[in-house]
Amino acid sequence: MKTAFIYDESMAAHVLRSDHPMKPIRIKNTYELLCAYGAFDLDHYVVRPRPATGRELQSFHTLEYISAVESISQGLHGFDPSNFNFSLTGDNPYFSGMYESALISTGASIVGAELLCEGTVDRAFNIGGGLHHAAADKASGFCVFNDPVIAINYFLNRGMRVAYIDIDCHHGDGVQNAYYDSDQVLTISIHESGKYLFPGTGFPDENGVGPGRGYSVNIPLFPFTDDETYLRVFRELVIPIVQAFAPDVITTQLGIDTNYKDPITHLQLTSKAFSDIVKEFADFKKPWLAMGGGGYDIGAVARCWTLAYGVMIDRDWPNDIPLDYARQNGFNLLRDEYVPCSQQDLQEQIEKHACKVSEEVKASIFSYQGL
Repeated sequence: MKTAFIYDESMAAHVLRSDHPMKPIRIKNTYELLCAYGAFDLDHYVVRPRPATGRELQSFHTLEYISAVESISQGLHGFDPSNFNFSLTGDNPYFSGMYESALISTGASIVGAELLCEGTVDRAFNIGGGLHHAAADKASGFCVFNDPVIAINYFLNRGMRVAYIDIDCHHGDGVQNAYYDSDQVLTISIHESGKYLFPGTGFPDENGVGPGRGYSVNIPLFPFTDDETYLRVFRELVIPIVQAFAPDVITTQLGIDTNYKDPITHLQLTSKAFSDIVKEFADFKKPWLAMGGGGYDIGAVARCWTLAYGVMIDRDWPNDIPLDYARQNGFNLLRDEYVPCSQQDLQEQIEKHACKVSEEVKASIFSYQGL
């Protein structure tokens, strides 16, 4: 399985705001950890991204929005940032170079899609992508351009059926909304319930409209859900639905804000559960475009995305992080040693919620997929 890692230092060069939880430096830290492990060779290599073109952006985003992002990024005053959900103090700050950084992160996912369609590689990973909240005409949830949608549109334009599986802690609302009436894209999002976390959506009854009914799948989980419950629900629902859909290509959003160390979310997954999920994706044995996503504990991000790339290239990294990297970054072990444990009454609530959601998803989705 030839695998491409899409990366350039420019993807990590910008700063959204000094106090913003999204730290692009996490992209560089992940790349450097992979280099420390010797991840890149003739069959598994680094590919430089290119900026997305205006035409590619317009496969999803409105021309007015694209023009606004470019203008606001340059400090011009032709557009009111608030009309496009930008503000200096909110989730989506505007900054010099915003347009260029968004072009590169989007272009990186397109490059991965191109390599897969050309047959150059079997798998591609853009850790700078997975910006799944952006809408056609506005920014949302730290996301300017929606690279998953634009990459999926690339596949669709070549007549391919696409499964999109999103394991970010936040609901993949932007991608779901883009294909809510389509039976050519299966969108699955397993996330912390919108009752407790942004964007407040992603419930089982959001299952598509018209031809798309039964092709939008939402699995909202209770806060503090742990490895065992998450994996059981994932295997009970996600695996059979994807297999029944029989996609030509799979796209995955591998947000790692599900980790128990994450400062702004509430699920309690460890690196082991994350790796096990990524292994399930590998077992589909389909052309595979993986994208990054959320993750706000920088150490957890670098460790878990390094483990994910190891799965993609069938390498099991030693648990002891190479010494030079460990000294520079302040953590010595690749895998989580601590396993969170909830009190019995909370665990019962978690299990009850998971069972209810599982039954709701089966009732609303399985018949449409022939299950």
